[in-house]
Amino acid sequence: MRRYQICNRCIMDTSDPTIRFDSDGICNYCTEALELISEQGYKGGGQSEAQYNKIIKTIKNNQRDKAYDCVIGVSGGVDSAFLLHLAHKEGLRILAVHVDAGWNSNMAVSNIQKLCTKMKIDLKTIVIDWKIFKELQRAYMFSGLPNLDVPQDHVFFTALYQFAEKYKIKYVLTGSNAATESILPAYLVYDALDYKSLKDVYRKNKRKRAASLKDYPHMTYLKKRYYYRHLKIIRLLNYIDYSKTEAMDILTSEYGWEYYGGKHWESRFTKFVQTCYLPQKFGFQKSRAHLSNLVVNGEISRDEALYFLEKEERDYPEKMREADRKYILKKLDITADDWNRILASPNKTEDDYKNNKKLQKFLKKLKRIVRKQNAICSR
Repeated sequence: MRRYQICNRCIMDTSDPTIRFDSDGICNYCTEALELISEQGYKGGGQSEAQYNKIIKTIKNNQRDKAYDCVIGVSGGVDSAFLLHLAHKEGLRILAVHVDAGWNSNMAVSNIQKLCTKMKIDLKTIVIDWKIFKELQRAYMFSGLPNLDVPQDHVFFTALYQFAEKYKIKYVLTGSNAATESILPAYLVYDALDYKSLKDVYRKNKRKRAASLKDYPHMTYLKKRYYYRHLKIIRLLNYIDYSKTEAMDILTSEYGWEYYGGKHWESRFTKFVQTCYLPQKFGFQKSRAHLSNLVVNGEISRDEALYFLEKEERDYPEKMREADRKYILKKLDITADDWNRILASPNKTEDDYKNNKKLQKFLKKLKRIVRKQNAICSR
């Protein structure tokens, strides 16, 4: 058995089986995160500030004859909420898109309404057919995979792309950022837009008379790569000195936004996955990665991260976790015996299911060959 070890710089530890440490006891995650921040010029100022201003100007110029400048997906969480605030402050005409997968907390819904009302932003909400979505979410519960948010994330990105196409919007702004998301074990995530993988997970784990996926909003890999290839995905928060704490203060004071307790906890299901499913089945607390991001970002100290990790345990005791677990399982028609079988079943990765990895690799290779051939012909 591997000896327990925790990073001397962040709080990632050997509960992640893939972690590596150097001779100084520093893990690969925070080292790679710092390199990424340095290489890409994140944290604002200098090159990032110039790029930021250029992006805003380009968006306005290219969309001046359209109804909207950009489309932004909103969940009620910190990152997407602050992105709305930032884009609005820059004078961008925003179309906000929200996907209701049946797991929204009341606080998340309230946050979205407050922001869009005060900024006078148009909001489109997609409500997924619960009969279909329930069966898909349930199938993922039995899949053995760590990322159970794929079903709702797939619809989220599909909706963004579809609305962008409908309203002739070239720019999709996303709250994804290096400051709070550069540290995350690779085995916990996989491309949510891999519809081939999603279909195979459903086929192998659905109930016998489960609904068909034909009415489930989805996007194939080839459609994303070619039909929507003109769309520009921009992580605008990477071009400013983004601080989660400062963002929360601004959102609270200007819009009456409320914090829901943890990263992505605006969704009751995601909260369950992070605080119950992952720790019990995979032995990993995802908040450990989230807090490590803030340490690397210089927003909190390592000691503060350890304190907040313990505070999460105190503020969300087992009694409350058990109540949330019962709520989730009941809503998905999963019994206590089913839950025990889920925890006891083998842990799996996306490679245990059909996926588009080979197709992606082939198309990338083909693209390199075509570029090389064009370069030769142009001589």
